Parts: sequence; C-alpha cells; structure tokens
Amino acid sequence: MKKIFILGMSLLAFSNLFAQQNNVEMKGLMAKEMKSFAQKMAVGNINPNTSNYDLQYQRMDVTLDPAVYNISGSVTSHFKPLQAMNSIYFDLANALSVFSVQFHGQNLAFQQLTTKEIKIDFATALPANTLDSLTINYAGAPPTTYNSFSTTLQSGIPLLSTLNEPYGAQDWFPTKQSLNDKIERFDIKVTTPAQYNVASNGKLMSETILPSGQKRTFWRTMYPTAAYLIALGITNYTKLTDTMGSPPFPFINYVYPSTTGNATSMANIEWTKTVMNTFETYFGLYPFRNEKYGHMEFQFGGGMEHQTMSSMGGWSKQLVAHELAHQWFGDKVTCGAWNDIWLNEGFATFGEHVANEKLIMSNADFLTYLQGEKDYITSATGGSVYVADSNLNSVNAIFNGRLSYSKGGYVLRMIKWILGDTVFYQALKDYHTRPALAYNYVRTSDLNASLLQSTGKDFTEFFNDWIYGQGYPSYTIKWKQVGNFITFKASQTQSNPSVNFYEMPLPIKVIGTSGQVAFLALNNTFNNQYFTEAVTFPVASVQFNYDYQIIEKNSTVAQDATLSTAETVKEVFSIYPNPARNELFVSGLKRETDYQIYSADGRLVKQGKTDKKIEISFLTKGVFFLKIANSDFKFVKE
Repeated sequence: MKKIFILGMSLLAFSNLFAQQNNVEMKGLMAKEMKSFAQKMAVGNINPNTSNYDLQYQRMDVTLDPAVYNISGSVTSHFKPLQAMNSIYFDLANALSVFSVQFHGQNLAFQQLTTKEIKIDFATALPANTLDSLTINYAGAPPTTYNSFSTTLQSGIPLLSTLNEPYGAQDWFPTKQSLNDKIERFDIKVTTPAQYNVASNGKLMSETILPSGQKRTFWRTMYPTAAYLIALGITNYTKLTDTMGSPPFPFINYVYPSTTGNATSMANIEWTKTVMNTFETYFGLYPFRNEKYGHMEFQFGGGMEHQTMSSMGGWSKQLVAHELAHQWFGDKVTCGAWNDIWLNEGFATFGEHVANEKLIMSNADFLTYLQGEKDYITSATGGSVYVADSNLNSVNAIFNGRLSYSKGGYVLRMIKWILGDTVFYQALKDYHTRPALAYNYVRTSDLNASLLQSTGKDFTEFFNDWIYGQGYPSYTIKWKQVGNFITFKASQTQSNPSVNFYEMPLPIKVIGTSGQVAFLALNNTFNNQYFTEAVTFPVASVQFNYDYQIIEKNSTVAQDATLSTAETVKEVFSIYPNPARNELFVSGLKRETDYQIYSADGRLVKQGKTDKKIEISFLTKGVFFLKIANSDFKFVKE
C-alpha cells in the first residue's frame, strides 16, 4: 500500500514530503478501531481461536448498492479441521448481524462475541483432516471507524470501495484474518443495480442481468490469497480491456468515466505495460498470469495492492510501479506478521527504485531521489524497521513511511550493493519461487535463509543491524597515497546504541589528477580499520558513498599526510593455472581464507576455505569467477 495525498507534484521536489505523508491521513482513521482487535491477537497477529483449521475456500454471495451503506448476503467457507473440533471461530465485526449458520442443511447455534468473532458450535465434534463447509448468512452496516468499507460519490455517482489492510476484512465479511492461512480459492458474487460495474480479484467469470433487473457479477481467483487482499470496487466504471506480457495475459482497468479524458492518467495506465516488462526482467514472471493484472479506481489518495487488481487513487508512475511491485512482494509472498511489513512495503519501495532508475529518471535525478530517501531515513536516530509488538495497535507505526517504506527499500539497495546486481536479482527471483514460500506467508528469517541458500552469504548480522536495530552509521574516512598504493582508515560512530557496529563494504571512488577513476569496496568489519589498495595513478580526490549505495549521515572524507601505513601490509594474490582443469591455486595467502566461486550468470557454485588449493574438477567447462580476500579473479575451467 502506498498513500500519497499531494498528487500531481514533482517527486523530486517533494520526495521528503511524500515520504512523511505516507499512510498517515487515511490510516489515522483506523487507530481506534484497531486497538480492541490488536488486543485479542497474540504476538505475530494470529488469533488463537482460528488456528485449529485450514480455511481452503470461501464463496461470497452478497447484495450491494453503492448508494446505500449496507451489505447483505452469505459467505460459505470450506475448511479442514487440524484436530477434532466442537466449535469453530471466524473473525467478524459486531456491527454485522448474523441471521443463521447453515451446516449440512441444519441451523447451528452461534454467538457473536465482543472480540469481533463469531463462535459456531457443532452438534457433534468434527474429525480432523476431513474437509467440511458451512454458510454464514448476515447483513448490516459495516463499522465506519476503520474505513475498510466506504461509500462516497465520484462525479456525482455513488462509489463503494473496500480496503482491508491491515485488520479490516472482518468488517464486511466473516473470514480468517490471521496471517497464517491463505485462502486457496475465493469466489466473489455481487448483486448490484444494473447501471454499476463491479471490479474485484481474479478472473471475471460472468455478468448476468437477473429477472429483477439487477446485475450479478461473478469473479473468481484460484491463487492463494490473504483475507486483507480481497477487495471490491463498485460504480459506473469504464472498463478498459487489453493484454500485456509475452505470452500475453489480460490487462484490465476499471476507471471513472472522467479519467478516460485525462491524457496523463491514461498514458500512465498504459505505461503499466512498460514497467511490467521491466519487473519481469528483474523480479521474474508476473505471479498471477493465469488471471490478470489491472487497476480499479477508488476514493483514497495513493493505492492498495489488491491481488491481481490494485486500487488506485492516483496515476503517477511511481504509484503504478509501487503497487505493481507488491504483486510479487506482498501478494505472492506476504508478510507473516505485521511486524515484518517491510517485506511488503520495503520491497514495493525498492520497486520504485527500479522503476525510477531504469525507466523514469535520468542518472542525476535518480541520485537526487536516493539522496532524498537517505536524508529522510536519517532524519531521526531511533526506530527499527521491524515493528515492535507494542506498536501493533498503531496503524501509523506499522505503515511508517520512514522505516517500513523508505528504510526497508534502502536495505534492499544495500543488499544489492553487497551482492552485486546479477547475484542480487537472481536471489530475489529465488526468494519468491521457493516451494515453501511461493504464495505463502514469509518472515524476515525466511528471506535470510533464502539469501543464504542463493548466495552462500549469511545476512543474520546485517538484519540484526538494519532491520531489528535502529539508527545509522557516520563515517570518518582518511586516506594517504604512497607510490602506487593508497591507504585508508575507516572510523565509524553509531546514532543509536542498539547497534554497536555496522559491518558494511564501503563504496569508495578514487579520482586521479588526470581524470582517472577507480572504484573500490572496502570490507569494513571493525572500527578504525585500515585498508591498502593498489592505485596506479596520482590521486586528486576520494569520494565516499558516491552513488548512495548505503545509508549513512554526516560522513567525511579527508586526505591525511600523517596517516600511518605501518599497520597494514598489502597482500597481493594471484591464481594459477588459468585455464585450469582439476585444481586452482591461490598464491599470496597467509592464512586460511573464505572463498566463493560464481558461474558466469552469477550463481554461487562453490564456497569454502583454503590456504592455497581449490578443487574444481566438478565444474563444467566455461568461465567462472573466484572471490577471495576482497579480490576477484576470472578463470576458465577446461
């Protein structure tokens, strides 16, 4: 979800303002309603009363009129008990009245609880692992404090929209809201006055004019879906039907009639095809190709990444990109607790990075954008990206623009800097396609495990610093050139005591007196660390964090003629033979050292430790890259 409430302004001119406005106005309306619900939830946003069954399918069959604030109808739920059950709970707001619960043709006893649940009792216990179903018939005016179900006017025409994130699905239909059980299939059948169009998730199965003169619209999604991603939009939409992708899949947009006359909005809707192609290149194939992607316009500023059809309150390219990126990160893989919302919003913000860098901005403008993001992130010294349990009753804390969005997105930029582009983007593709994670709930620990499996690098310490820890580092970089070597001393202070040291490769750009340039990455693992690097030209200046690769603030770089170089000895390495057949040797090592071997396409194929010899007989013929002791070598396997 991205909330922007000053639409149409220059992103560069107002980047900090946008970031500070994210998710404040609308979500501020949710705070009161959330509190009582959050108190019933255990840590991790799991309602323990709904943890004893697997909700596999729901069929919603409701009557709605966007001119009338009311809902009536039924929801049929197919579920599989995980143990013998005498009763079952569903999340449902007290403002909605349940008339009956039908089970195998019989009415069951039920109670609507003050905890926003319905408790249904079975006459005899249901056995474990046997699929069963029941239907809840209900009606009423959904609670208004949360705004999950809203009516208004657009150009004088009634409009109804839903927006469930984070705790609002229960406000208009009975479901299982906990972030531990996606609904494998969902049918959405809506009866409305005939003049309205209904937009929703999945594939449009049918639109039927009933004998009463009303219209019945039937949408179906066959992909696992979190309850908070189920959505409706109802008004006199203009439906725009197209295709995108190769092979093509449906691109369907439901927009206000007035929007079709706005050339910029229509151009940016069309631009979705371009950013889709870019995201498929860097993130992998769009994850809901069997159904569609598109947008439905709604009355709130910003947007919401409803699965297969994002709800949009504006049409800026950055907003289009943000909500589209969510389809991979937030919808296909969904945070398994609101504590880890950065796995949704940080990734979608990084999607904006990709769109800005590859499609929207010049290099200079992109660096200005990154500088604005970095300045916003470091505008305060406290607060973690990980949302503390004590903050789960505050929407503004969960959807914190500085932390969940901007810092979360920048954390991914730093991982990209550490791994390099090729390895990083392959690791992202691996993450959301792993069988245990795809179309499932994920936690930060799952991302860490996936990165380790893909790259061989353990990011535990990195996440401890940047996700669970608070603040940022400031660096003092001193340098001195002697002959063909330049020595650096890197000192670091931390803005917050929760982190005692940020271990990061430091981006250094060395500029020669005749314009020569060398790029270095200094693997900074402890404070006041010295580095010596070969530089074959006279150095005029040194730049630190030259492309804003990492988060830092108030760092300085200075030449220091008094800098001692006695504390370091330059280790010069070489490899032989090259080409090699069975063994590769590394000369110059003084101790056992970690190494990694990557294929030409960036895949990690071997890692280990060596003090001289590396066995490579198992490798196929071709070009490979050896990374050892901050040095990189290219070799050919015969």
